[in-house]
This record gives sequence, C-alpha cells and structure tokens, in this order.
Amino acid sequence: MDLTTELVSGTRGLKLKNPVMNASGTFGYGTEYSSLIDIQELGAVVTKGTTIESRAGNPQPRLKETPAGMLNSIGLQNIGVEAVIAQKAPLWATWRVPVIVNIAGSQVEDYAVLASRLSVVDGVSGLEVNISCPNVKAGGVAFGASPRMAAEVTRGVVSSTTLPVIVKLSPNVSDIVEIAVAVREAGAHVLCLVNTLRGTAIDINSRRPFLGNGMGGLSGPAIRPVALAMVYQAAKMVDIPIIGCGGIATAADALEFIMAGASAVQVGAAQFVDPSSLLRIAEGIDEFMEREGVKYLSELVGVAL
Repeated sequence: MDLTTELVSGTRGLKLKNPVMNASGTFGYGTEYSSLIDIQELGAVVTKGTTIESRAGNPQPRLKETPAGMLNSIGLQNIGVEAVIAQKAPLWATWRVPVIVNIAGSQVEDYAVLASRLSVVDGVSGLEVNISCPNVKAGGVAFGASPRMAAEVTRGVVSSTTLPVIVKLSPNVSDIVEIAVAVREAGAHVLCLVNTLRGTAIDINSRRPFLGNGMGGLSGPAIRPVALAMVYQAAKMVDIPIIGCGGIATAADALEFIMAGASAVQVGAAQFVDPSSLLRIAEGIDEFMEREGVKYLSELVGVAL
C-alpha cells in the first residue's frame, strides 16, 4: 500500500512517507521521543512553537486532565529561534524524516522575521504558522480570529521564505471557512485544522481557576467531532491540502479526517497516553487500505465530501 502524501510539490516541496505526524507542542523538538519510538518512520515531526526570543511560558499549573481530554496552558515556552538553529537544526539535518518548525509571534512582523531566519537553515523542511494558540496573552488566537489579520500574517510569511507554509487555524471562531479562504488567498500552501478549543477548570477547594493562566486549550477525543466538522467544511471550499488535527487517537479516527478531506493528520494528546500511538495509527491506516483493496492513500482523501 502507498501511504505517501505530497502536501507541497517542487524542489522545496513537502512529501511525507505516510500521513501521520505529531501535533505541535506535544513532541518537543523530536529528540524527546527518539528514545521511545523510531521517529524516522513518521510522516513528519512538528516542533513546539518557536518565537524570536526565548519564553518561560505560563505560570504553573499548566496541565489539567478533563473527561475525554486535557487542558494545557504552556504558553509557548521555548528556547528561541537562534537556539533552535544552533542546537536543534544540525541534528534535524541528519534525519530522514522532514521537520516542520511551528512559529509564533506577538506581532505580525515577528512571523516574517522567523520565516526569513529559518528559510535557509538545513534541517528545516517547512513552517507551520501558529495563529491559533488560545493560551498566550499577546498574538496567538487573536491573529487567527480575523480573516484580515490571518491573511496579513500569512502574506508576510509566504513573502519571506521559500519553504512550504502551513497555517494552523483556530476552532475558536464563528466561521472557519471564512478564515480558511482568506489564508488560502494570501498564499498558504497547506492548512492545519484545528488547534485547541478554549477551556478552563475551577478548583472548588481554592475557588480559583486550576490553571495558573486561568484558561487554556482543550484537546483530546472530546474535541474530535468539532475538529472533524471544520475539516469537512473547509475541504469543500479550499483547493489546497489540509492537515486534520483534534482528538485523533486511533487509525479509525485518522481515516475519518482523511475521508473528510484531510491529506494528513496530526496526533497530540494521545501520545501522552501511548507514545507509540503515531506509529500504531500509521500501521492501522496501512492495514485498512490492504483490507479494503485501496492502493493509494489519495484514493481516500475527501471521499466523504
């Protein structure tokens, strides 16, 4: 069975050996999981969010388990782009698996600076533009909630790099299609749908929010139907590849997203329960295709539309 998927063609394109990758913020820089699974067998590795300067992130507590999911409020803790280039990229350059760097900023100009800086770095195969993080006070979801702002960030990145550009959208909007179309028209090569839903939890003993930041992002199986519906809606209206993300824990989950129009998928919270889930999902897709007599993954993309 052929599980390859070409998200972006050309000399600086993005071709995956299978459609399964991790979701940003759940896999560190890839090295953290390399002793647990064979990361070279993944479709791609997506890094945690990278900003111009290093960030300490939000105050503790940052994680809270919920029914069928979890809340996180990490706040884009990271080592900063220059440390990423100096410390992480040289190792990525030796890997077979493509590495996609997730980038985030507090202002529009930050994204263009990051894109330009990473464009010529060996070991970086693509950029994922984070305009959808719900647990930072500046930037984040604010850029992804407005079609105009989302398009402005996208144009800035696309004009500053020759790398494939993936834009990750927020579910915390009134019309996901409007945002998807605006980002597509601004030049995005690929869309990723969706980031976490905004949520919170209250500690009834202290009578205060459990998370140190007050609110965070909800992920896990609880959000899967919402994420799937948004992929289904967007796939009908845009003509660029979509990466589905949100509550995927099994091969059947991943296949739902693929049939709804996604060319690839990202897995996040499931890895905290089972670090091998990424490879297990890829194997399950292969088994389904063999059982159903489907030779190419592309035959399944969007069949439910």
